[in-house]
This record gives sequence, structure tokens and C-alpha cells, in this order.
Amino acid sequence: MTADVFSADLPTLAGIAGYEVPGDRMIDGVNQMPLFTGETAESAREGFPVYNGDEMFAYKWRNFKVHYIQQDSMFDTPVKHNFPRVHNLLRDPKELNGIAGGDAETGAQSLTWVLPAVTKQVIRFQATLREEPPILLGTPEPYRPKR
Repeated sequence: MTADVFSADLPTLAGIAGYEVPGDRMIDGVNQMPLFTGETAESAREGFPVYNGDEMFAYKWRNFKVHYIQQDSMFDTPVKHNFPRVHNLLRDPKELNGIAGGDAETGAQSLTWVLPAVTKQVIRFQATLREEPPILLGTPEPYRPKR
């Protein structure tokens, strides 16, 4: 994995275009063509970080999304949550209730087990950032990894 956000789709797009994925850097991407062509019914990826600029705002894992920072529109000031907000996207696709609210219909109160599972994914992802720091927005081209 890496924080090069745009690389997430790289293996799929490279394969479609007939190119190979660069081998000189870590790529947080998987080839999703088997899913798109119907060879498999499951995604090759369980989750991924959701960035706004250089900052991770949320992490999507399976059918859940954990928000660490909330920004409802591009004009709003980002607000860091004291406690991450967890959403079951199948029951709450508009992300209105989360763990702090809702009722039996949304299943909001049953989402407490998700946070430790997602936290493990985030920690694993952050370890890759220490191994290979992210390519910051505005980095001039051509970018060459330091490896």
C-alpha cells in the first residue's frame, strides 16, 4: 500500500491500456478486471483510505465507513471528530446516523465492533507511509521515488 491516492486504480487502468504497473514504488492498487468482467463476484480489495488533499478523512472497509474528519461540502470547515463516526453503508447509505445516533432500523448501536477492525487496517496502511512517504500534492513531474 501507499498514499499515492491515484495509484489505487492504476493496476486496472494499466491492464486495460496494455501497460505494466511501475515497479519502482509501492502501489496501493489491485486489478479489478476479474470483478468487472464477471470472473469473480468479490472485489480484490476490502477497504481503502478516503483522502481530502493530503489528509485521511475516512476509511472505507467492506460495507462500513469510518469518518475521522467531517466536511459536508467544499465550503464547510473540516471538523475532526473526538470519536470516529461509523456508518453501515447498507443500512445508512446517506451516512446520516452512525454510531452516535439512529435506532434499531439503522443498526447504529451494533457497529461498535467495526472500529477495532478498521483501526487495524488504518495502522497497517500508516506503516506503509513510514516505509514510503506519500507523494504530496503539487510535487513536480517527473516524480522519481528515492528507492
